[in-house]
Amino acid sequence: MAALLAAGGGTRFVGPTHKLLAALDGRPVWVWALQHVLAAGFDHVVVVTGAVPLDVPDGVIVRHNPAWAQGQAGSVQMAVQAAAELGADTVTIGLADQPFVTPEAWRAVADAETDCRIAIAVYNGTPGPNPVRLRSDVWPLLPTDGDTGARDLLRDHPDWVCRIDCVGSASDIDTLEDLERWKT
Repeated sequence: MAALLAAGGGTRFVGPTHKLLAALDGRPVWVWALQHVLAAGFDHVVVVTGAVPLDVPDGVIVRHNPAWAQGQAGSVQMAVQAAAELGADTVTIGLADQPFVTPEAWRAVADAETDCRIAIAVYNGTPGPNPVRLRSDVWPLLPTDGDTGARDLLRDHPDWVCRIDCVGSASDIDTLEDLERWKT
């Protein structure tokens, strides 16, 4: 199962619209990210929404995070809850403001060895770390509030982390300048 976190407020993006809705080569930023997740062939894809409404296509599960302003941890918890409800043993999570994470990267992280409690993407030798795959035995250790996902878990348990070489980029669109830099 894959989850795309698309709930944040995007406060650093000073533009005419929310960063996820901003056009990047003819499509909204979040649509690029979703299309890459869908192309990776997951049985279930969940999009966690929040600050802005998104026109999510049929077949994709939507979970709305009403507490999106309280930070990313709540959205991660919603993704984990959806995974548990679907009977998944792992969840692969990425961010909707990272449109350059390829379907191959999503699939490579999701397909990491089962003995990897946490698998992260590595691009050109640099940890992404998204997408990140979390095995169900680490879900209870994830934060329940605040603006962090699995970062503390990665830091506190480096021996649990498998680094997966991936194609693509974990570059995100946080500012109008980021968006302009990536337009072709």
